[in-house]
Parts: sequence; C-alpha cells; structure tokens
Amino acid sequence: MLDALVVAPHPDDAELGMGGAIVRMMAQGWTVGILDLTSGEPTPLGSVPVRQAETAAANAALGNPWRENLGLPNRSLEATLDNRRALAAVFRRVRPRLLFAPFWEDAHPDHTAASKLVEDARFWSKLSKSDIPGEPFHPSRVLYYFSVHLKIVERPSFVLDVSDQAEAKLSAMRSFRTQLPESLVDSVFDRMRFWGHTIGVRHGEPFASREPIGLGNMAALL
Repeated sequence: MLDALVVAPHPDDAELGMGGAIVRMMAQGWTVGILDLTSGEPTPLGSVPVRQAETAAANAALGNPWRENLGLPNRSLEATLDNRRALAAVFRRVRPRLLFAPFWEDAHPDHTAASKLVEDARFWSKLSKSDIPGEPFHPSRVLYYFSVHLKIVERPSFVLDVSDQAEAKLSAMRSFRTQLPESLVDSVFDRMRFWGHTIGVRHGEPFASREPIGLGNMAALL
C-alpha cells in the first residue's frame, strides 16, 4: 500500500527530520505515510486539540501524505511487547517497502525508544503463526532521519537533495506554532544549507543506515 512510512515519536518530528524528503518522494510518485506514535502532549503551550490542528496544517503543507497517530503515551514511550505488536499490526496493514525511524542516538528517551520499537516491530511483522492482525510482511529496509536533541554533527550514510522542497518543509515546520520557535526553525534551515553544501546543492537532509546500501551501478553515485 505505502512505498515509505515515516515513524515519528511526536507530531513535528517527521517534519523536522525529513519534511523535504517526504515532499520529494511524493513528487516522484511514491505513496508516503507518517505514523505519529504519540500526541506529543502535554507541553507548555500546547493541548491535544491544538496539536491535532497544527499537525493537520503541517500535513497539508507536505502535500497530505497518509497519516495516523498510534496513541501511545508521550514522555513514557517504551518498546514494550504490547507496543511492538500494535506497531507491527500497522506495518502489516499499510505494508511499506521502506521504513524511516529516528536516529538511534538521542537525549530524548522517546526518540531512542521509537527507534528500538520500529526495529522490533519490523521483525515481528514478518512472523507467521502469531496473533498479530494481518498477513505477515517484512519492510525491505529501515533508514534513520535526524531529529535529535543532542548537539552533535550528524554522520550520515547519504544526503538527499531537497533544494526544491525546502520551502514546503519550512511551511510545515512553521505550522507547529506552539512547539517550534522561529529560532529553532532557522537552526534547522541552517543545517539544511550546510548539508546541501556538502553535496553541492542548496539544501540537503542527512540519513543514516545500519546496513550497507547497495548500488546497481557507479552512475548512482554521480
């Protein structure tokens, strides 16, 4: 059903980490989805209805990819067996070929828990003779986007050119008015310019992989 599914700990993480990539994949004809694991609440300035409205506005700015919320608890997200089963059931239902998860190293416990949960649920999704709803399915690959709370320089496996999608990402980030101050949006945009510079374009988004990435030919590097 979906070519790619972005799993986000909270509403706004998908936009921060890979909003440009989402828009680019959709422009290239991919079917893309976002699964927010939690509501993101409570926060100092937000509420559940406000976050839902902001998420809808951000999603519209991205081009309205498929989107759902799994309803797991914010601030105490864990890779439990019950949560693993719930996420594996989503994988079986939407059957994404490619998964995106938060980078596995972070100061935010919800982000590291989300990474672990995606990896575990991907494995469980393929199991036969289980009580998980749906037919067994195994997403081909997991890639990791950077929406981190550590002051680190990312070490990506590759950088995607999102120069033509930068304005859409900017609009999506600004939709989260209660969560993302303009100084943070500017910082994310500066990092996009930096990563674009590393590959000779205006804006880029970095991604990591735990596994080797295969190429059909050397021309794919150029």
